[in-house]
Amino acid sequence: MSKRYALVTGGAGGMGLATVERLARDGFSVVMVDRQEALAAQETRRLQALGLDVQCHALDLTDEAAVRSLVRSLPPLHALVNNAGVFDERKFLEVTSADFRRAYEVNLIAMATLTQEVAKTMPQGGRIVNIASRAYLGAKNHPHYVASKAAVVGYTRASAMELAPSGILVNAVAPGLIDTPILRALTPERLKQQLVLQPTGKAGRPEDVAHAVSFLVSAQTDFITGQVIFVDGGKSLGGSGA
Repeated sequence: MSKRYALVTGGAGGMGLATVERLARDGFSVVMVDRQEALAAQETRRLQALGLDVQCHALDLTDEAAVRSLVRSLPPLHALVNNAGVFDERKFLEVTSADFRRAYEVNLIAMATLTQEVAKTMPQGGRIVNIASRAYLGAKNHPHYVASKAAVVGYTRASAMELAPSGILVNAVAPGLIDTPILRALTPERLKQQLVLQPTGKAGRPEDVAHAVSFLVSAQTDFITGQVIFVDGGKSLGGSGA
């Protein structure tokens, strides 16, 4: 059986790292991409010590020339997971145009640039998974982030239609409250507010997101495209954000 290659952005921590490990355990040769060079190298060595086929590349995904150079240096990818993103909280009336530009530059435009470059050589049966957010349904205190993740969902549906004739499936995973460094950075009061809104009463694990990605990139999943899978403990059922 020929080797299958996968690339995961934002792969040095949180949901990205869990996804790197899961796909490597699924048999992929995984390329971890992250701006945090030292952390990426450290986690790569740890995973390699477990016998997993992982390599890493330090990369600023907003550098289009560097993105193209990296993709062209790799074998054709069978799976691409667009996980990298930025998040910060701002009160509605305090969000600036610069905040919107940064959110879109990283969360949407960088993702689209990488996706287009990868799609040029991705073989039939390839899989692309974009990490959106439950917040795209609406949430308070970060309208720039919400809008950028809604754009990710729109791009997922559009690219699914464009790439279906090439045999490439494109889907999104929309995580809710997940135990990542971003969550741990919240104040205790803010975290309590978030947990109260969870039907399950708890945050998810990065591995929960990785399992969903693994399902979507599986060779056995060949009739699902343009969809959004919520991994949010049921939060999307309520319809109100905080």
